[in-house]
Amino acid sequence: MTSRERVLAALNHEEPDRVPLDLGSTAVTGISASALSKLRLALGLDGPCDRVKVVEPYQMLGEVTDDLRDALGIDTVGLGRRATLFGFENKDWKPWELFDGTPVLVPGAFNTEPNPDGSLYMYPQGDRHAPPSGKMPAGGYYFDSIIRQEPIDERHLDPQDNLQEFEPISRRDLASFEAEAQQLYDTTDRAIVANYGGTGFGDIALVPAPWLKHPKGIRDVEEWYVSTVARRDYVLKVFEGQRDIALANLARIAEVVGNRVAVVMLTGTDFGTQRGPFISPQTYRDLYQPFHKALNDWVHANTAWKTFIHTCGGVEPLINDFIEAGFDIMNPVQCSAEGMDPRHLKREYGGRVTFWGAGVDTQRTLPFGTPEEVRREVLERLEILSPGGGFVFNPIHNVQAKTPVENLLAMFEALREFGRP
Repeated sequence: MTSRERVLAALNHEEPDRVPLDLGSTAVTGISASALSKLRLALGLDGPCDRVKVVEPYQMLGEVTDDLRDALGIDTVGLGRRATLFGFENKDWKPWELFDGTPVLVPGAFNTEPNPDGSLYMYPQGDRHAPPSGKMPAGGYYFDSIIRQEPIDERHLDPQDNLQEFEPISRRDLASFEAEAQQLYDTTDRAIVANYGGTGFGDIALVPAPWLKHPKGIRDVEEWYVSTVARRDYVLKVFEGQRDIALANLARIAEVVGNRVAVVMLTGTDFGTQRGPFISPQTYRDLYQPFHKALNDWVHANTAWKTFIHTCGGVEPLINDFIEAGFDIMNPVQCSAEGMDPRHLKREYGGRVTFWGAGVDTQRTLPFGTPEEVRREVLERLEILSPGGGFVFNPIHNVQAKTPVENLLAMFEALREFGRP
């Protein structure tokens, strides 16, 4: 099978010739730049002075390139917007060094400002005249959003303020999607995984809007969560406006990319903690599901794309609702969280949703286990989740910095071992 055929077979709940592998097609299935640099060096793809590009500066994720895809047998490739989460584009690359000494390349507008305590500020759209929107602690590995909440006047709250970042897609972005989708489809045999943006209702990573210079509305994380209960009508108005813009944008994007795209990531809103969901199933049904269903219904009626939901934590009580909302794919499948035993998940839901992730625990086993422990866990997950298709291998969320390269090599070797005839 080609990579594209392999992924599509798994998504259609057919057993492919081997389990498909994703690494780096989305901002939730990637690898930190420092871990990627060490992996490339171990595979003989780079020398000590070569530099990985940081393509997602919020989480400091590295660029997975074709030579690495070829070396590891990665079956996917990503298609996304030109701008990063801080609002500047990945271009005009310049050298930079991570706190751990790893040499990397960062976009030209990656304009950090050091503080007396050694931490770094990041600015929206790279503009130092605007208040900083991100902060990396001294010795850190990624940025945290800086909350820039204007005083809230209950009498004048306007849902349009929380819609300022949602707008009709530009001709430039449409042209970029069209050209890149065509190029990826024609020059690779990999499955294209798209993230067009604008479809993640209430994604708490996006609420602070680190790409906006002066965000309006409710932008404080705690205040947003309070608002889903105390200002439910306001939040619904925001979601209604976002839905209408998203549906119009999806229609325009589908016209130019067609069915070259295999998968579209619609949402990264987290609904779970380590100990279970932090909302009730009824709250999901009332507040989120109608909007998820509207987008899923449109995608399934007008394209061949499979739809992808990313939600961390112990979300087992919500999985039936995700399926009823129309999602085809669930990620990251956090098996260490409460209720997320992989055997139970495969038995109860494996015929109705594709598990994309679950390959190995990135909180404990991959960063802190031995290579043999990594190998054992990977093989166990493969044996449980691969029968009958409906499984794409990826570590549970992004591979973190300081993950031993020996453990990464053990993970990929176990995947190859399992796929051998």
